[in-house]
Amino acid sequence: MSISIAILSAGKGTRMKSSKAKVLHEIGGKPMLHHIVGEAQKLSDDITVVVAHQAEKVISSINSKFSGVKFLYQDDNNYPGTGGSLREYQPKYERVLILNGDMPLAKADELRNLLLDGVDIVLSKIVMDNPTGYGRVIEVTGEVIKIVEEKDATLDEKSVKSVNAGVYFLKSEVLKNYLPKLSNNNKQREYYLTDIVQLAKDDDLTIKAVAVSEDSFSGINSKLQLSRAEEIYLQRIRERAMIDGVTIHLPHTVYIEESVQFIGECEVEANTTITGKSVIVNSTIKAGSVVEDSFIGDSTVGVMAHIRPDSYILNSKVGNFVEVKKSKLDGVKAGHLSYLGDSDIGENTNIGAGVITANYDGKHKHKTKIGRNVFVGSDSQLIAPVDIPDNVMIGAGTTLPSNTEIDEGSLTISRGNVRTIKNFFFKFFGKK
Repeated sequence: MSISIAILSAGKGTRMKSSKAKVLHEIGGKPMLHHIVGEAQKLSDDITVVVAHQAEKVISSINSKFSGVKFLYQDDNNYPGTGGSLREYQPKYERVLILNGDMPLAKADELRNLLLDGVDIVLSKIVMDNPTGYGRVIEVTGEVIKIVEEKDATLDEKSVKSVNAGVYFLKSEVLKNYLPKLSNNNKQREYYLTDIVQLAKDDDLTIKAVAVSEDSFSGINSKLQLSRAEEIYLQRIRERAMIDGVTIHLPHTVYIEESVQFIGECEVEANTTITGKSVIVNSTIKAGSVVEDSFIGDSTVGVMAHIRPDSYILNSKVGNFVEVKKSKLDGVKAGHLSYLGDSDIGENTNIGAGVITANYDGKHKHKTKIGRNVFVGSDSQLIAPVDIPDNVMIGAGTTLPSNTEIDEGSLTISRGNVRTIKNFFFKFFGKK
C-alpha cells in the first residue's frame, strides 16, 4: 500500500520550559523528530514535516540527516492547532498517515497495524489508568463517536480511560473535505484535527479505533516525560544487546546509544556511557567509563576511563582515570591517571601514572608518536610534536621538549638535583 505521511512538528512545546523547539530535544543522542522521521521512511517515500516554531532550525536539523523530506509551513497566527497545520497539505497518495514529531518511540512495525483497508478513518487510542491531560476517545457499543479535548470534556467524558494517541490513518479525501469545515469555537481557540471524527461520524463514514502501546505512542510534553521516554528507549537497546550476548551489569545505570555495535564476547559494567558509532569487540568496559565514537578491540577500559572520539584501542589495557583522545593504542598498557591525546603508541609499551601528551600549544594540535617496547615513567610530560623510537625508556618525572631526538635503545631523563635546606620548616613557621 502506497501512503503519504505528515508529521506534525509545529508546536512551541511551552511545557518543556526550554528555548529549544520541543521536537529537537534529544533521546538517545538524537532529536525526537529524527526518530519518527527514520521510522516514517520505512513506510513511505512521501513524507512532509509541518513546521512553525523555530521552523528553520527544525528544517536544518532534518536536512542534516535525511533526504527527500518535504516541509509545510503552518500559518499559526491565523490557523493555530493540529487542524490548522494541514490546511495546505497536498499528499501524493490516496491514504495519509498522520504522526507527531514528539512521539519518538513508535516503530514502523507498530504503525503498520494502523494501516487498515476499507476504513475511512483509523485512529489510535491508549487505555490509561490516569488519563488526565489527554483528549478522550468516546465510543458507544464499540463505535467511535468523537474525540473530545480534556478542556472541553464533561465530567462523564473525563472519566473515560481511552485517550487519543494522536496518530491517524485516513483517506486523503477525508482531509480535503473536512479540514475547511473545522471551527475554532472552543476554549483553546484552535482548530482541532480531532473534530474531523465528529464530522465524519455525522456523514456515516467508517471510523475505527485501534489500541496501541502507551510506551510507544505517548507524546512528550515535559522534560519529565522526556526522561521517562529515554529510559524506555535505552532499555530496548540494552535488552537487544544482552539478547545478542553482551553482559551488562546493573543495566538501568548504563547508557548505550542505538548506533553502538558490539561484536563477540563483551562486558559492560555499571554506570558506563557508550555513544556514537563506537564498536566494541571482545572487550570489557569497566564501571564509570565513557566511550565516544571509538573502536575498542580485545581490550579493557576503566574504571572511570574516558575514551574520546576517533580513538582506536586494540589489545590494550586502559586503566583507572585514563583519558584517550583521537589516538591509536595497539598493545599498550596505560594503567592509571594519564592523558593520551593525538597519539600513536606501539605494542608492548607501558605508560606510567600521570603521563600526559601535551598536544596543544595554544594554536595547533600536534602528534605524539611512541614506538614499540617503550617504557614511559610516571609523571612525564611529552610535549608534542615528539617521536619516540622503539626500545626506549623515559625516566619518571621527565619533561620531554618537542622534537627531541632520541636514539633507539636509550634512556632519556630530565630531573633537577635534590636539595635539602636544613631547619627551613622551623624558620618558616617560627617554631621548633
